[in-house]
Amino acid sequence: MNYPVRQKSFKPPKVLADYPVGTAFPAGHLVETNASWRSHRPVIDAAKCTNCRICWLLCPDGVIHNSTPQGLEIDYDYCKGCGICAKECRQKAIRMENEGV
Repeated sequence: MNYPVRQKSFKPPKVLADYPVGTAFPAGHLVETNASWRSHRPVIDAAKCTNCRICWLLCPDGVIHNSTPQGLEIDYDYCKGCGICAKECRQKAIRMENEGV
């Protein structure tokens, strides 16, 4: 069957405030913990972290929060250990550690 293709025109925002704040929601929307099948966990080195929040922006599960005075925090109950945050951190402030350590 041939379905009609609907084309939607994209109009970019005119001011910075109109862009979306992030790509993910806080981890509270997940219904199951992901930690049980994780083999590596990300650990943030607060001394190296500059709070650029690229990790927060790119985290697919939204488990990185700016909830402590020391800086960013990871909700390990919902982190699946994908390593995107560590890979994209320009300061190398996030390292992946074995889950059993």
